[in-house]
This record gives sequence, structure tokens and C-alpha cells, in this order.
Amino acid sequence: MKIVVIGGTGLIGSKLVANLGEQGHEAVAASPNTGVNTLTGEGLADVLTGASVVIDVANSPSFEDAAVLEFFETSTGNLLAAEEKAGVGHHVGLSIVGTDRPPVRGYFRAKNVQENLIAASPVPYSIVHATQFFEFTRGIADDATDGSTVRMAPVLYQPMAGDDVAAQVGKVAAAAPLNGRVEIAGPERFRMDEFFRDALAFWNDPREVVTDPHAHYFGAEVEERSLVPLGDAVLGSIRYSEWPGRVPAAT
Repeated sequence: MKIVVIGGTGLIGSKLVANLGEQGHEAVAASPNTGVNTLTGEGLADVLTGASVVIDVANSPSFEDAAVLEFFETSTGNLLAAEEKAGVGHHVGLSIVGTDRPPVRGYFRAKNVQENLIAASPVPYSIVHATQFFEFTRGIADDATDGSTVRMAPVLYQPMAGDDVAAQVGKVAAAAPLNGRVEIAGPERFRMDEFFRDALAFWNDPREVVTDPHAHYFGAEVEERSLVPLGDAVLGSIRYSEWPGRVPAAT
């Protein structure tokens, strides 16, 4: 099949393109770097010609509430309209576990809007809800840092490797549309504060991780199960302790 990967030059997109190519599909990386811009519509008609499946793993360049909402509304609207015209038979969207439950954060709200657009479109679809990626561990810690302190809530946390994310999204894309959602997560469940305390200790990072039930996660407090699947989920196979990226490349 011809499978177009929107955001195909990014972290997950590049892995998807490689994996799908190895499986014999015609995997096409589509991004502004390759002349495809979902915000303006540039290049969409050409790249979607003959496509059976579109996988959207593109992300907003800004996490500011209004900007991220505008990105996902505009980008997804343009993409779905172009897919309908091109006769694409399956739209796969990558989203986040917890977008449909409180507390409502700006980024999660924007992803929920994106999911509603996908579900309302006539294009058959599948939505993959993933937990946080191992690759974002340092960025999450940095966002929670105040001086020499990292404040983390003692809530459940089940991150996964980008390789596992790409593998599962690729499986969904190659199968029949779900016209619904599937959740994927890492093979291990932690307490968020303990996970980051161990991660920073492994890096010899001098920052202190403080357990704070009211700590914010990208702008809002999180509840016990806000960030983990509530029911059945497809689990990845890579444990954080075995993940090669756990050791920074510079060390």
C-alpha cells in the first residue's frame, strides 16, 4: 500500500516510514521539509494521490493553548478534506491517553478537538492513544523544574519507547479501520515521582525530585489515573531500564 506519514521526518514519523518500508509498503514522509504543509494545504493533493492510508503524527510547534488548538484544528481539517477528495480509505491519528478525561489541559483539549474532527469525517479512521514517550523524560523533568527542585505528583505513570509507539501505530495502519480508539502503553507502571527520581539519579542530575500531590503536569494538576489507560491496552516490550536512549548520547 501507499501510506503517507504526516510528520514523517519527526521522532515517531521517521521510525514509521522506516518500519513500513521494510514491510514492503510505499511509505512516504510528508512534512514541511518535504514540501507538504497541512496548515496551508501546500502539497497535500499531490502527496495523497494513490494513497490508501494516511498516518498523522505531526505535532504543533508551540504548546501555548491558543496556538496548539489552532494548529490541530487547521491542520487536521485541511488533511481530512484532502483525504476525502483523494479517496483515502484509512486515517490513523496518534493521540494521548487521557485526552477525554479531566483535568483538562490546553494541549489535551486541542488533541481532543482533533480526535472529534477525525471521528466526524467521512474518512474511515483509527485513533491510537499512547502514553508518554521515554524520549520526553528530560523535557518533562525540565518543565517541572523550579530552581534546583523538580516537583512531581505521586500518580500512576506508564511511559513507552518511541520504537514501540511506531510499531503499534504501524500495525493499526496496516489493518482495517477501527472507527474507534485503541490505547497503547509501556510494559511497566510506576509512580511518576519515583520514576523521575530514579531517572535523574541515573543521570547524576543534582536536581531534587520532590513529591507534591499538587504538582502541575504541563499546566494542570493530574489525578491518580490521568496519564494511564483505564482499561485494556496494548503494551510495548521495551522497559525503561533496557532502553538505549536512557543513557544520553553525550555521555
